[in-house]
Amino acid sequence: MLSFACSRIAPSRSEKIITFTLVRAFAFFFVACISLAAFSGQAAAASKVAVGLCSAPGTHYTTIQTAVSAVELLPAPRTVSVCPGTYAEQVTITGSLTIEGIAAGTTDNAVIVPPSGGLVQNGVDIFGNPVAAQVFVASTNGNVTVEHLTVDGTGNDMAGCVTTTLEGIYFQNTSGSITANTVRNQYQTDYADYGGCQNGLAINVESTSSSSAVTVANNSVRSYQKNGITATGTATGPGSVGPAVTINANYIVGLGATAMNWQGVFLGEQTAAENGVQMGFGATGAITGNVVNDNIWGDDTSSDTGDAASGILIYASHGITVTGNEVGSAQFGIVAVTDPTYGPADSNDVANNKVAGTEIFDAIDMCSSSNTVHLNTIYGSSESGVHVDDTCGSGNNNTVSNNTINEACAGILQGTGTGNTYTSNIFYNVTNTMIGGDTCSAAPQAGVKMAGSKKAQLRPAPYKPAHK
Repeated sequence: MLSFACSRIAPSRSEKIITFTLVRAFAFFFVACISLAAFSGQAAAASKVAVGLCSAPGTHYTTIQTAVSAVELLPAPRTVSVCPGTYAEQVTITGSLTIEGIAAGTTDNAVIVPPSGGLVQNGVDIFGNPVAAQVFVASTNGNVTVEHLTVDGTGNDMAGCVTTTLEGIYFQNTSGSITANTVRNQYQTDYADYGGCQNGLAINVESTSSSSAVTVANNSVRSYQKNGITATGTATGPGSVGPAVTINANYIVGLGATAMNWQGVFLGEQTAAENGVQMGFGATGAITGNVVNDNIWGDDTSSDTGDAASGILIYASHGITVTGNEVGSAQFGIVAVTDPTYGPADSNDVANNKVAGTEIFDAIDMCSSSNTVHLNTIYGSSESGVHVDDTCGSGNNNTVSNNTINEACAGILQGTGTGNTYTSNIFYNVTNTMIGGDTCSAAPQAGVKMAGSKKAQLRPAPYKPAHK
């Protein structure tokens, strides 16, 4: 039988001190880790706040602005959830966050309306003009998402041709998204007297940098005084830079030929001919899958200058993709305009759109060069289905192919430019399939004012950033 003798050796005093020190250090580290984890969890939870009385997580506030101001002080990611209800305020966002309307029970309408005293200036645009925006987003250090809110301009109390621009949602030098909102009634309160002012932008995206990228998608936009969705760059001339904006799957409805389309000129201002979508002055991007209707200035004629309404307007921006849109009841359906001061509107791709019921002018008008217009379907255009337009000092090297045009004075107006090609287009019920020049005279349609004179200059009326 084997046996082992074991002896216990007692540690020295120095070993005891080292062991105690290590144990204490480990305990402190362990407690610190637990505390840090707890703090991190609390910080993450604290970065979610709510507005209103529903059961959304986070601290609850009574106004959207106080919630935004509070959450901007907390660690990212930040979320402001807005309970159903009506909030009479203007909101300014300067941090990176998501602001979202949420449902509660059977209600799903978080609505922002002007304060009781009306809208007041709460910023300036990138050109230094004063702005009164219901939601003003100016965050240069991160992304902002605005989604699932109703922004209603009713009761803004803005009257007269004021220098302050009325806007629903305004993104300035900020990347992010504007998604699934309703933006409506962006017109001046006393529209009977002052509606002719170049004012009222439902959604506006502006940037002095090409690094800003914004998606505007799945919004309902209606009843605006000037523009439904606007994207604008620096407007410094040829080579201007601006935001990269994707405008996709929005439903955009103008005021149409109603009492809002007042006659004449007020204090030197032109009538506010509407544009459903305007991308210009250096902005870039894509306009895809939108439904755009009822952009009409009711008193317009083909001999007027600079006051026709457009469904989709590209102005002094180039390389824009315009695909899969449905445009109805406008004075120009889809139009690209080169401006001698602000720069070209060349090299756009206009494809697979449906354009119907264009009054006075053209369903698709390319007053620029090197565009591709193909696979579009056009119904009922007063002047032409497709116009390769030279009245902007351009109109060269365009390709027009595989379009289907049913009912127009001219299927294709060829202008007088050079290097243009026309292939495989299909015509039904057009007075002239293809003719040269820039006008087509025909008997006026009921309720449509027409004239046969050649255009002295192009007729679309953009929202110009330097108009103030």
